[in-house]
Amino acid sequence: MRDVAIVGFAQRQLLDYDGSPTCAELLVPIFSEIYEQTGWTKADVGFWCSGSSDYLAGRSFSFVSAIDAIGVLPPVNESHLEMDAAWALYEAWLKIQTGDVDTAVAFGFGKSSAGLLRRTLAMQLDPYTMTPLWPDTVSLAALQARLGLEAGLWDEKEMAAVVSRSMADAESNPNAVRSGAREVAELLAKPMFSDPLRKHDCAPVTDGAVALVLAAGDKAREIQDNPAWITGFAHNTDGLQLGTRDLTTSGSAARAVTAAGGTDGVEVAELHAPFSHQELILRSAFGLGSDVALSPSGGALSGNPMFAGGAIRFGEAARRIWDGSASKVLGHATSGPALQQNLVCVMEANR
Repeated sequence: MRDVAIVGFAQRQLLDYDGSPTCAELLVPIFSEIYEQTGWTKADVGFWCSGSSDYLAGRSFSFVSAIDAIGVLPPVNESHLEMDAAWALYEAWLKIQTGDVDTAVAFGFGKSSAGLLRRTLAMQLDPYTMTPLWPDTVSLAALQARLGLEAGLWDEKEMAAVVSRSMADAESNPNAVRSGAREVAELLAKPMFSDPLRKHDCAPVTDGAVALVLAAGDKAREIQDNPAWITGFAHNTDGLQLGTRDLTTSGSAARAVTAAGGTDGVEVAELHAPFSHQELILRSAFGLGSDVALSPSGGALSGNPMFAGGAIRFGEAARRIWDGSASKVLGHATSGPALQQNLVCVMEANR
Protein backbone atom coordinates (compact mmCIF):
# COMPACT_ATOMS: atom_id res chain seq x y z
CA MET A 1 0.00 0.00 0.00
CA ARG A 2 1.20 3.52 -0.79
CA ASP A 3 1.60 6.00 2.04
CA VAL A 4 -1.14 8.59 1.56
CA ALA A 5 -2.05 11.51 3.83
CA ILE A 6 -4.65 14.23 4.19
CA VAL A 7 -2.72 17.47 3.83
CA GLY A 8 -5.38 20.13 3.18
CA PHE A 9 -8.90 20.94 4.33
CA ALA A 10 -11.37 23.78 3.81
CA GLN A 11 -15.07 24.11 4.54
CA ARG A 12 -18.01 26.50 4.48
CA GLN A 13 -21.21 26.17 6.51
CA LEU A 14 -23.85 28.83 5.97
CA LEU A 15 -25.81 30.44 8.78
CA ASP A 16 -28.29 32.17 6.46
CA TYR A 17 -30.06 30.91 3.35
CA ASP A 18 -31.48 34.10 1.85
CA GLY A 19 -29.47 34.69 -1.31
CA SER A 20 -27.49 31.52 -0.70
CA PRO A 21 -24.75 31.13 -3.33
CA THR A 22 -24.81 28.51 -6.04
CA CYS A 23 -22.74 25.37 -5.62
CA ALA A 24 -20.00 26.74 -7.88
CA GLU A 25 -19.94 29.98 -5.90
CA LEU A 26 -19.61 27.96 -2.69
CA LEU A 27 -16.66 26.02 -4.06
CA VAL A 28 -14.54 28.79 -5.61
CA PRO A 29 -13.32 30.25 -2.28
CA ILE A 30 -12.80 26.75 -0.88
CA PHE A 31 -10.56 25.76 -3.78
CA SER A 32 -8.69 29.05 -3.38
CA GLU A 33 -8.12 28.19 0.27
CA ILE A 34 -6.66 24.74 -0.42
CA TYR A 35 -4.43 26.18 -3.15
CA GLU A 36 -3.13 28.66 -0.58
CA GLN A 37 -2.61 25.88 1.99
CA THR A 38 -0.70 23.64 -0.41
CA GLY A 39 0.96 26.13 -2.73
CA TRP A 40 -0.56 24.19 -5.61
CA THR A 41 -2.39 25.26 -8.72
CA LYS A 42 -5.01 23.29 -10.64
CA ALA A 43 -2.20 21.63 -12.61
CA ASP A 44 -0.82 19.99 -9.44
CA VAL A 45 -4.03 18.02 -8.78
CA GLY A 46 -3.95 14.59 -10.41
CA PHE A 47 -7.55 13.62 -9.67
CA TRP A 48 -10.75 15.36 -8.60
CA CYS A 49 -13.69 13.52 -7.03
CA SER A 50 -16.93 15.11 -5.85
CA GLY A 51 -19.92 14.10 -3.77
CA SER A 52 -23.36 15.68 -4.16
CA SER A 53 -26.95 14.80 -5.03
CA ASP A 54 -29.21 15.65 -7.94
CA TYR A 55 -32.21 14.89 -5.70
CA LEU A 56 -31.10 17.60 -3.29
CA ALA A 57 -30.40 20.09 -6.07
CA GLY A 58 -33.65 19.27 -7.84
CA ARG A 59 -32.13 18.95 -11.31
CA SER A 60 -30.24 16.39 -13.36
CA PHE A 61 -26.44 16.52 -13.61
CA SER A 62 -26.23 19.32 -11.07
CA PHE A 63 -22.68 18.26 -10.27
CA VAL A 64 -21.57 19.28 -13.76
CA SER A 65 -22.13 22.95 -12.94
CA ALA A 66 -19.81 22.56 -9.96
CA ILE A 67 -16.95 21.72 -12.32
CA ASP A 68 -17.04 25.39 -13.31
CA ALA A 69 -15.41 26.08 -9.95
CA ILE A 70 -12.43 23.93 -10.99
CA GLY A 71 -12.23 25.31 -14.51
CA VAL A 72 -13.11 23.20 -17.51
CA LEU A 73 -10.05 24.06 -19.59
CA PRO A 74 -7.67 22.39 -19.71
CA PRO A 75 -9.70 19.22 -18.97
CA VAL A 76 -9.30 17.50 -15.59
CA ASN A 77 -9.35 13.87 -14.43
CA GLU A 78 -12.66 13.88 -12.56
CA SER A 79 -15.24 11.55 -11.01
CA HIS A 80 -18.49 12.00 -9.10
CA LEU A 81 -20.43 10.10 -6.43
CA GLU A 82 -24.01 10.48 -5.29
CA MET A 83 -22.70 10.34 -1.72
CA ASP A 84 -21.12 12.42 1.01
CA ALA A 85 -17.69 13.74 0.05
CA ALA A 86 -16.18 11.31 2.58
CA TRP A 87 -16.83 8.57 0.01
CA ALA A 88 -15.29 10.79 -2.67
CA LEU A 89 -12.21 10.90 -0.44
CA TYR A 90 -12.27 7.10 -0.29
CA GLU A 91 -12.37 6.87 -4.09
CA ALA A 92 -9.56 9.43 -4.37
CA TRP A 93 -7.46 7.41 -1.91
CA LEU A 94 -8.04 4.29 -3.98
CA LYS A 95 -7.09 6.18 -7.14
CA ILE A 96 -3.75 7.12 -5.58
CA GLN A 97 -3.25 3.51 -4.47
CA THR A 98 -3.43 2.40 -8.11
CA GLY A 99 -0.38 4.51 -8.87
CA ASP A 100 -2.17 6.47 -11.60
CA VAL A 101 -1.84 9.75 -9.66
CA ASP A 102 0.03 11.09 -6.64
CA THR A 103 -2.35 13.88 -5.63
CA ALA A 104 -6.11 14.34 -5.41
CA VAL A 105 -8.84 16.66 -4.17
CA ALA A 106 -12.14 15.31 -2.84
CA PHE A 107 -14.95 17.80 -2.44
CA GLY A 108 -18.65 17.88 -1.74
CA PHE A 109 -21.50 20.38 -1.58
CA GLY A 110 -25.16 20.55 -0.77
CA LYS A 111 -27.93 23.12 -0.59
CA SER A 112 -30.45 21.67 1.82
CA SER A 113 -32.35 24.96 1.77
CA ALA A 114 -33.46 24.26 -1.82
CA GLY A 115 -36.27 22.01 -0.56
CA LEU A 116 -37.67 20.24 2.50
CA LEU A 117 -34.71 18.09 3.51
CA ARG A 118 -36.65 15.68 5.74
CA ARG A 119 -38.95 14.80 2.84
CA THR A 120 -36.25 14.76 0.16
CA LEU A 121 -34.23 12.16 2.07
CA ALA A 122 -37.19 9.78 2.01
CA MET A 123 -36.14 9.19 -1.61
CA GLN A 124 -33.14 7.16 -0.38
CA LEU A 125 -35.43 4.53 1.15
CA ASP A 126 -36.74 1.36 -0.50
CA PRO A 127 -38.83 2.68 -3.40
CA TYR A 128 -41.51 -0.02 -3.15
CA THR A 129 -42.25 -0.49 0.54
CA MET A 130 -40.94 2.62 2.33
CA THR A 131 -40.70 5.74 0.18
CA PRO A 132 -44.46 5.65 -0.68
CA LEU A 133 -45.11 6.09 3.06
CA TRP A 134 -42.78 9.17 3.16
CA PRO A 135 -41.17 8.46 6.54
CA ASP A 136 -38.88 11.44 7.07
CA THR A 137 -35.36 11.20 8.52
CA VAL A 138 -36.19 12.84 11.85
CA SER A 139 -39.13 10.50 12.45
CA LEU A 140 -36.99 7.44 11.63
CA ALA A 141 -34.29 8.68 14.00
CA ALA A 142 -36.96 9.22 16.66
CA LEU A 143 -38.09 5.60 16.26
CA GLN A 144 -34.46 4.52 16.67
CA ALA A 145 -34.06 6.66 19.79
CA ARG A 146 -37.31 5.31 21.28
CA LEU A 147 -36.17 1.71 20.78
CA GLY A 148 -32.98 2.42 22.69
CA LEU A 149 -34.79 4.19 25.49
CA GLU A 150 -37.29 1.38 25.97
CA ALA A 151 -34.50 -1.22 25.89
CA GLY A 152 -32.65 0.69 28.63
CA LEU A 153 -29.57 1.21 26.46
CA TRP A 154 -29.57 4.98 27.07
CA ASP A 155 -31.78 7.62 28.63
CA GLU A 156 -32.74 11.20 27.85
CA LYS A 157 -30.10 12.57 30.23
CA GLU A 158 -27.36 10.78 28.28
CA MET A 159 -28.72 12.18 25.03
CA ALA A 160 -28.81 15.68 26.52
CA ALA A 161 -25.25 15.25 27.83
CA VAL A 162 -24.07 14.59 24.26
CA VAL A 163 -25.72 17.83 23.14
CA SER A 164 -24.38 19.80 26.09
CA ARG A 165 -20.79 18.74 25.42
CA SER A 166 -21.11 19.23 21.65
CA MET A 167 -22.49 22.75 21.94
CA ALA A 168 -19.80 23.73 24.46
CA ASP A 169 -17.06 22.36 22.17
CA ALA A 170 -18.56 24.15 19.16
CA GLU A 171 -17.97 27.53 20.80
CA SER A 172 -14.32 27.31 19.73
CA ASN A 173 -15.20 26.26 16.17
CA PRO A 174 -15.59 29.29 13.85
CA ASN A 175 -17.40 27.13 11.29
CA ALA A 176 -20.15 25.94 13.63
CA VAL A 177 -23.65 27.14 12.81
CA ARG A 178 -24.97 26.21 16.25
CA SER A 179 -23.08 26.49 19.54
CA GLY A 180 -23.41 27.63 23.13
CA ALA A 181 -22.99 25.72 26.37
CA ARG A 182 -26.24 24.49 27.91
CA GLU A 183 -26.84 22.55 31.10
CA VAL A 184 -28.44 19.12 30.81
CA ALA A 185 -31.43 20.20 32.90
CA GLU A 186 -32.01 23.20 30.63
CA LEU A 187 -31.95 21.00 27.56
CA LEU A 188 -34.38 18.49 29.05
CA ALA A 189 -36.84 21.31 29.74
CA LYS A 190 -37.14 22.07 26.02
CA PRO A 191 -40.29 20.84 24.20
CA MET A 192 -40.35 17.71 22.09
CA PHE A 193 -39.79 18.05 18.36
CA SER A 194 -40.33 14.45 17.27
CA ASP A 195 -40.77 12.44 20.45
CA PRO A 196 -38.34 11.52 22.05
CA LEU A 197 -36.14 13.96 20.12
CA ARG A 198 -35.94 17.65 20.87
CA LYS A 199 -34.67 20.10 18.26
CA HIS A 200 -31.23 20.22 19.82
CA ASP A 201 -30.99 16.41 19.44
CA CYS A 202 -31.06 16.86 15.65
CA ALA A 203 -28.36 18.32 13.41
CA PRO A 204 -29.35 21.72 12.01
CA VAL A 205 -30.26 22.05 8.34
CA THR A 206 -27.23 23.69 6.73
CA ASP A 207 -25.96 24.64 3.30
CA GLY A 208 -22.26 24.12 2.80
CA ALA A 209 -19.28 22.62 1.05
CA VAL A 210 -15.95 20.97 1.82
CA ALA A 211 -12.67 20.08 0.13
CA LEU A 212 -9.92 17.71 1.29
CA VAL A 213 -6.47 17.29 -0.24
CA LEU A 214 -4.66 13.96 -0.51
CA ALA A 215 -1.02 13.43 -1.39
CA ALA A 216 1.30 10.42 -1.47
CA GLY A 217 4.75 10.04 0.07
CA ASP A 218 7.16 12.94 -0.33
CA LYS A 219 4.50 15.14 -1.90
CA ALA A 220 2.60 15.02 1.40
CA ARG A 221 5.75 15.88 3.36
CA GLU A 222 6.33 18.91 1.15
CA ILE A 223 3.03 20.40 2.30
CA GLN A 224 2.61 19.38 5.94
CA ASP A 225 5.19 19.03 8.69
CA ASN A 226 2.83 16.50 10.29
CA PRO A 227 0.78 14.85 7.52
CA ALA A 228 -2.28 12.90 8.64
CA TRP A 229 -1.24 9.51 7.24
CA ILE A 230 -4.14 7.19 6.47
CA THR A 231 -3.42 3.84 8.10
CA GLY A 232 -6.89 2.34 7.84
CA PHE A 233 -9.86 3.04 5.56
CA ALA A 234 -13.00 0.88 5.32
CA HIS A 235 -16.69 1.07 4.44
CA ASN A 236 -19.51 -1.24 5.41
CA THR A 237 -23.29 -1.19 5.08
CA ASP A 238 -26.36 -2.73 6.66
CA GLY A 239 -29.51 -3.72 4.80
CA LEU A 240 -31.76 -0.98 3.48
CA GLN A 241 -34.90 -2.46 5.00
CA LEU A 242 -35.10 -1.15 8.54
CA GLY A 243 -36.93 -4.24 9.74
CA THR A 244 -33.97 -6.48 8.93
CA ARG A 245 -31.60 -4.98 11.51
CA ASP A 246 -31.44 -3.96 15.15
CA LEU A 247 -31.63 -0.17 15.05
CA THR A 248 -30.18 0.19 18.55
CA THR A 249 -26.80 -1.07 17.33
CA SER A 250 -24.72 -0.53 14.20
CA GLY A 251 -23.24 -3.72 12.84
CA SER A 252 -21.86 -1.94 9.78
CA ALA A 253 -20.00 0.59 11.95
CA ALA A 254 -18.45 -2.20 14.01
CA ARG A 255 -17.40 -4.10 10.90
CA ALA A 256 -15.98 -0.98 9.26
CA VAL A 257 -13.83 -0.04 12.26
CA THR A 258 -12.51 -3.60 12.54
CA ALA A 259 -11.57 -3.58 8.85
CA ALA A 260 -9.85 -0.21 9.35
CA GLY A 261 -7.63 -1.65 12.06
CA GLY A 262 -9.57 -0.94 15.24
CA THR A 263 -9.37 1.93 17.71
CA ASP A 264 -6.42 0.98 19.93
CA GLY A 265 -4.43 4.13 20.58
CA VAL A 266 -7.03 6.49 19.08
CA GLU A 267 -7.00 9.77 21.00
CA VAL A 268 -9.62 11.75 19.06
CA ALA A 269 -12.70 10.44 17.21
CA GLU A 270 -14.74 12.75 15.02
CA LEU A 271 -18.08 10.96 14.76
CA HIS A 272 -20.69 11.80 12.14
CA ALA A 273 -23.76 11.52 14.38
CA PRO A 274 -26.62 13.70 13.06
CA PHE A 275 -28.71 12.81 16.13
CA SER A 276 -27.57 12.78 19.75
CA HIS A 277 -28.41 9.15 20.46
CA GLN A 278 -26.46 8.04 17.38
CA GLU A 279 -23.22 9.15 19.03
CA LEU A 280 -24.05 6.72 21.85
CA ILE A 281 -24.58 3.92 19.31
CA LEU A 282 -21.32 4.71 17.51
CA ARG A 283 -19.35 5.01 20.73
CA SER A 284 -20.43 1.47 21.60
CA ALA A 285 -19.89 0.08 18.07
CA PHE A 286 -16.34 1.49 17.96
CA GLY A 287 -15.50 0.47 21.52
CA LEU A 288 -14.45 4.02 22.46
CA GLY A 289 -13.61 4.62 26.09
CA SER A 290 -13.77 7.75 28.22
CA ASP A 291 -10.14 8.51 27.37
CA VAL A 292 -11.06 9.31 23.73
CA ALA A 293 -12.05 12.89 22.91
CA LEU A 294 -15.32 12.71 20.97
CA SER A 295 -15.97 15.24 18.19
CA PRO A 296 -14.10 18.17 19.80
CA SER A 297 -15.17 20.35 16.86
CA GLY A 298 -18.76 20.12 18.07
CA GLY A 299 -19.60 17.35 15.62
CA ALA A 300 -22.59 17.15 13.31
CA LEU A 301 -24.92 18.64 15.94
CA SER A 302 -23.11 21.97 15.44
CA GLY A 303 -23.46 21.84 11.64
CA ASN A 304 -24.12 19.11 9.10
CA PRO A 305 -24.32 20.27 5.48
CA MET A 306 -25.57 17.43 3.32
CA PHE A 307 -22.86 15.70 1.28
CA ALA A 308 -20.18 17.58 3.21
CA GLY A 309 -20.91 16.77 6.86
CA GLY A 310 -19.11 13.41 6.87
CA ALA A 311 -16.02 14.68 5.06
CA ILE A 312 -15.84 17.59 7.51
CA ARG A 313 -15.39 15.04 10.30
CA PHE A 314 -12.35 13.64 8.46
CA GLY A 315 -10.86 17.09 8.03
CA GLU A 316 -11.43 18.02 11.66
CA ALA A 317 -9.74 14.80 12.75
CA ALA A 318 -6.78 15.42 10.43
CA ARG A 319 -6.30 18.87 11.96
CA ARG A 320 -5.49 17.24 15.30
CA ILE A 321 -2.56 15.49 13.65
CA TRP A 322 -1.36 18.65 11.93
CA ASP A 323 -1.36 20.77 15.09
CA GLY A 324 0.31 18.02 17.15
CA SER A 325 -2.53 17.68 19.67
CA ALA A 326 -3.01 13.99 18.77
CA SER A 327 -0.93 11.26 17.20
CA LYS A 328 -3.75 8.91 16.20
CA VAL A 329 -7.28 9.91 15.24
CA LEU A 330 -10.43 8.48 13.72
CA GLY A 331 -12.75 10.13 11.22
CA HIS A 332 -16.21 8.71 10.58
CA ALA A 333 -19.00 9.36 8.09
CA THR A 334 -22.47 7.88 7.81
CA SER A 335 -25.09 7.80 5.08
CA GLY A 336 -28.56 6.35 4.69
CA PRO A 337 -31.32 5.98 7.29
CA ALA A 338 -30.48 5.26 10.93
CA LEU A 339 -26.70 4.75 10.46
CA GLN A 340 -27.18 2.35 7.55
CA GLN A 341 -23.77 2.97 5.94
CA ASN A 342 -20.53 3.77 7.75
CA LEU A 343 -17.08 4.80 6.55
CA VAL A 344 -14.11 4.85 8.93
CA CYS A 345 -10.70 6.43 8.37
CA VAL A 346 -7.86 6.03 10.87
CA MET A 347 -5.01 8.51 10.63
CA GLU A 348 -1.63 8.66 12.36
CA ALA A 349 1.14 11.21 12.72
CA ASN A 350 4.14 8.98 11.98
CA ARG A 351 4.52 6.78 8.92
